[in-house]
Amino acid sequence: MSEAEPHLAEPRTRPALLRFLGGVRTVTGSKFLIESDHARVLLDCGLFQGFADLRRRNWAKLPCDASSIHAVVITHAHLDHCGYLPRLVRHGFRGPILATAHTARLAEIVLRDSARLQMEAAQHANEHGWSKHRPAKPLYDESDVDTTVRFFDPVEVGSEIEIMTGTRLVLHHGGHILGSAWAHLTLEDGHTLATSGDLGRPGHPLLLPPEPFSGADVLLTESTYGDRAHEPERAQAEFAAVLTRTFARGGTAVIPAFAIDRTEVVLHELADLRHSGILPRSVPVYVDSPMALAALDVYREALRDHSPEIRPEILALGEQAISPAPFRTARTVQESISINSAPGPAVIVSSAGMATGGRVLHHLHRLLPDPRNAVVVVGFAAAGTRARDLVDGARTLKMFGEYVPVRAEVADLPHFSAHADAGQIMDWLRGAPAPHTTYVVHGEESSSDALRDRIDNELGWTAVVPRPGEAVLVR
Repeated sequence: MSEAEPHLAEPRTRPALLRFLGGVRTVTGSKFLIESDHARVLLDCGLFQGFADLRRRNWAKLPCDASSIHAVVITHAHLDHCGYLPRLVRHGFRGPILATAHTARLAEIVLRDSARLQMEAAQHANEHGWSKHRPAKPLYDESDVDTTVRFFDPVEVGSEIEIMTGTRLVLHHGGHILGSAWAHLTLEDGHTLATSGDLGRPGHPLLLPPEPFSGADVLLTESTYGDRAHEPERAQAEFAAVLTRTFARGGTAVIPAFAIDRTEVVLHELADLRHSGILPRSVPVYVDSPMALAALDVYREALRDHSPEIRPEILALGEQAISPAPFRTARTVQESISINSAPGPAVIVSSAGMATGGRVLHHLHRLLPDPRNAVVVVGFAAAGTRARDLVDGARTLKMFGEYVPVRAEVADLPHFSAHADAGQIMDWLRGAPAPHTTYVVHGEESSSDALRDRIDNELGWTAVVPRPGEAVLVR
């Protein structure tokens, strides 16, 4: 090249853009879009739940065409992290859905149940005319789920895969539910981004603790319990006490429980109480949820296969760790209805965990008016849900178009949650190099603010609670 010829600079890769599409200042609808020059990756693809204004966001358009997204990374199989997938597929997404093998199996169970509930709700609305839409339609249906599950591409924990040229992914054990992971992305310009997904607590009775955070330029950390501390021993004592009181009254305890993991944790606790004699063998335990029973089969298979996620002491116990015999299942509608004629005392474990839908509503409708009975809320109850109304002291609860009096005892035991509390999140962060920015997500505003302040004060990191729809550069 002669001295007169100008030097041609190499084209520079532009910084990636991170968009907060959900799971911001709320605990639902987790969606985080990473856009670089050559790749567009969606981290989690959750459904909004709770208040009507949140649920309406499920119908809003994404800021890009679904067909332009190259891949979706799913951290775990809860609806607020994977429940929007069939809607994305309906709108044209055709890339790989990257998740652990257990997450792929559990997510199919969750999505099929979600589609069924939405189809039933649309049919009910059309029959009774309560929807403003004519006709009412589901967000997605079973055929959308059939298409969606074909795109799941299981990823082995700890192995690095290339999503697109220069964009690489590693999943690490998350300890929240079976198959859960936190994700680490390396982008084409060399910058890195990690998301905690939902982080498990070290004291999870079935699963090993999450792998420690090892660092990234940008971190997304959940904050569901960002302003609270769990007290597991107290929760176990209160759980035993409320059951003992209920049985003494001749009543039935109904436990709304998430079908994935929470049911297994509750069954493990009931098995321990059965073994200790606190739960008499004369008191049957019913699990009334086809979805929960399908998930229970996956957990049992993981026990038989000695999954590396599960605690060694639980592997040693085998399936009895989550089977508090006598243990009765209700898979069909008729089996569910038959529970209504069974005399108390009894324990009914049924989904959904926040009493937003599902078979548990029928049990609440029947049991709430009787003061002999009890409702035991085990875990986080989001604002705008019936479970939250109950723990906040509601005197009536609206179900099936009518108000039902709440005379049963209501016990709030959030310490059964599978989420890490504030101190446990901080422990997960400690020891890692400081990210350029830590974004505090997936928490109600007060929880996110509290965790942001703690990260700032204790670690000296730059921590931000982003706004819904906000876009930032990854540096």
